[in-house]
Amino acid sequence: MCEECGCSEKQDSAGHLSENINSKSHHHSHASKIDIGLSALQKNDLLAAENRQFFMDRKVLAVNLISSPGSGKTTLLEQMAKRFGKKMAVVVGDIQTRRDAERIIGSGSAAYQIETGGACHLDAHSVGHALEELDFSGVELCVIENVGNLVCPAAYDLGEAMKIAVLSTPEGDDKVLKYPAIFSRCSVLLINKMDIAKHLDFNVEKVSRECRSLNVNCDIFQIAAKTGLGIDEFCTYLMKKRSQYSC
Repeated sequence: MCEECGCSEKQDSAGHLSENINSKSHHHSHASKIDIGLSALQKNDLLAAENRQFFMDRKVLAVNLISSPGSGKTTLLEQMAKRFGKKMAVVVGDIQTRRDAERIIGSGSAAYQIETGGACHLDAHSVGHALEELDFSGVELCVIENVGNLVCPAAYDLGEAMKIAVLSTPEGDDKVLKYPAIFSRCSVLLINKMDIAKHLDFNVEKVSRECRSLNVNCDIFQIAAKTGLGIDEFCTYLMKKRSQYSC
């Protein structure tokens, strides 16, 4: 059961989130090596620490991309793939289908799909196995595209250096205080679909103000993934962050 909402997760016989991975090797410990008295989040945090070390050893900046369904995460990743190419690898989380991974691969970056089979978020265990399936030669940035959900993914550390929230203008400008967990924990807020904002009742200043009331250090970008507005600036920002994290 999900620690946040109690939804049913699809699990294998060992109690792990199911995924379309048949790996022979593991870079992290199995759950059998963890005291059974630990909570699900504590187990997850131990595996997240191993994922984080995986990224640090390779000088890869890892970011956890979180938003509601339809906010434009995959369109954003297509734009980023056109710019980064093989320097970016993507772990994609969805309940069903490989559609997002196929779109990202078609735009020039490697991607691996995790199908959760019903779970509303990714966990560190499933991400750890996905990392084994990707070739990190020459990779500088790894984006973990979480399952579309503003609630549950916020609580789970996947080993990332940064959480990035995406809020699109059609969703409304009231979401920050309605879903404070992600907006208080994200390092970056991307306000997407600014190309249509003028047609909507969306107050950018209100969203920015409320986000910084929860998280004073959050960096905020206004983008339009469909047109490419603001994507170059965001990509430059990520590379600057990578140089800081990989020192």
